Amino acid sequence: MTPKRKQKLFIILGLMSLAAIAVGLTLFALRSNINLFFSPVQIAAGDAPYERTIRAGGMVREGSVSRNADSLDVEFTVTDYVDDVRVRFNGILPDLFREGQGVVVVGELQPDGWIRANEVLARHDENYMPPEVAQALEEAGYSPADFQAKAAEVGKRLEAQGEYADDNGASQY
Repeated sequence: MTPKRKQKLFIILGLMSLAAIAVGLTLFALRSNINLFFSPVQIAAGDAPYERTIRAGGMVREGSVSRNADSLDVEFTVTDYVDDVRVRFNGILPDLFREGQGVVVVGELQPDGWIRANEVLARHDENYMPPEVAQALEEAGYSPADFQAKAAEVGKRLEAQGEYADDNGASQY
């Protein structure tokens, strides 16, 4: 092998090594920033990782919301009507948050089986369901239309108990 070929070989091997290191570091950085979606069924089955940021979604179970009068702490249950997962959140909930509505929470699953939420996202109206929630319900063998009808029923019941609807028909507290 001539010295010129040897030099070219070392340059090519060096560039390939640098490219492999760059790809490896990029994949490592992306791995820690991915928020995967899990339904309550998947969480109950043990598919969700503990103490890593995940997204979980479903419907807020009726009668499960409990608020601390002295702070912004809120506890509620997210369900897909097969399994439930308890959520604890410290902060101001979205205006459209209510029982019987679809939500997606972003937080960490704790070893005790509950989620410490950093963010709670509520759906816009009774016709919308987050795509991840709809897909998880379909995989569990349920139709999202059934849950939309149930959400509408719960919404009417809550409005009859003292809530009011805004201009868009969305219920407010």
